[in-house]
Amino acid sequence: MDNDIASRVSDADFAYYNGSGPAFKTESSVLISSSPYLNHPQLRALIAQEMLRRNGAELPNTAFIPDVVKILMELEDWPRIFQLFEEEKARLPEFRSWLDGRKVSLFKTEELAGAEPGTLRAVIHDFVVNSGYNMDHFFQGLEIKTDFDFYMKERTHAHDIEHMITGFETNHAGEIALLAANMRALYQYFVPELASFFNRVGAYLRAKTIMKSGLFYPEAVKIELDAEDIGAAQGRSWKHPLFLIPYRDYMDWQVTDIREEFGITNPPRPGEWTWTNAVSEDPRPAHATHSMAAE
Repeated sequence: MDNDIASRVSDADFAYYNGSGPAFKTESSVLISSSPYLNHPQLRALIAQEMLRRNGAELPNTAFIPDVVKILMELEDWPRIFQLFEEEKARLPEFRSWLDGRKVSLFKTEELAGAEPGTLRAVIHDFVVNSGYNMDHFFQGLEIKTDFDFYMKERTHAHDIEHMITGFETNHAGEIALLAANMRALYQYFVPELASFFNRVGAYLRAKTIMKSGLFYPEAVKIELDAEDIGAAQGRSWKHPLFLIPYRDYMDWQVTDIREEFGITNPPRPGEWTWTNAVSEDPRPAHATHSMAAE
């Protein structure tokens, strides 16, 4: 059998898909595009690498997320984002109240001890003591001075709490489900332009994950599709994006009651997706630890 399968992509295929529009010429000696993202050489390299590499044992699957986030922030139209913040604060009372309250969901161990079983306080205590994760895992050292500072820090803190109350645990499928849920909730609640800003990093994480899984980890793709459906269904039922919950006000609520209050439906059973880490990456040494499973 002829192994030169690639040659079967014909000239007619190129003509049909690529079109026959006018050729563009430039005097530039480097790549130039109408997209500022494509024009950024480091971002091009990182996205290509992270979409095409294996999830090897020498790097955590979260590698290079800070690099991509920093570049995306450098390319952002900040006056427009701040304008959208103000417009949405005027339109959405929950968003305005959450920003005005500035209730930071980062807890000292002594605040969490002695909690009643099943409460949010107890669940966070178990997570902080036993998971090895740091809830203050991004924008570390940032001092909160503005509404936007609070948004950046509190969304970081809330991420792990979202894992706890949705049932989408910190494993590969759980991360995918939470990405899907947040995407639906963001676009359902905020105007699309601000929702897209809030979803920048989520879109990157989802894109690179499905690409590399499709290339290297077929069993992961199968469960990712299921997790995405489950996450999307739950996210559409949320009262609003979960990062807007002032969690300090709910510490002694039962998690089941928080779920009912905010429309968090059909959480997976505890441990249901633990196995998905193993099918989404290369084998790890027995002593290795995970820092964030999916991405």
